[in-house]
Amino acid sequence: QVQLVESGGGLVQPGKSLTLSCAASGSTFRIADMAWYRQAPGKQREFVARFDIRGSATYSDSVQGRFTISRDHARNAVYLQMNSLKPEDTAVYYCYAGDSLSSVSYWGQGTQVTVSS
Repeated sequence: QVQLVESGGGLVQPGKSLTLSCAASGSTFRIADMAWYRQAPGKQREFVARFDIRGSATYSDSVQGRFTISRDHARNAVYLQMNSLKPEDTAVYYCYAGDSLSSVSYWGQGTQVTVSS
């Protein structure tokens, strides 16, 4: 089993920056890729960014050029640097980890990001 805990959410003004962190614990050797998803009120959860096992990062079109995902293997952590935040970025952000030995997916409890003036 893998446990994921997000932190770093909060209230921020449009145009400002925020960094989210996700710390993994437990059977971290099982982790393959890690990613961030988000869910806005009344909407489905959507993909934000992914850092795969080969070290490649991919982003949704809506955050490309503004968000940066990074991974610290030594700390079993993944980060999401969010710049030029917009009100439409307001959502609960969830950390995801894929299991390299099975089809199991691991999720954190989520952290709220609110972009508002």
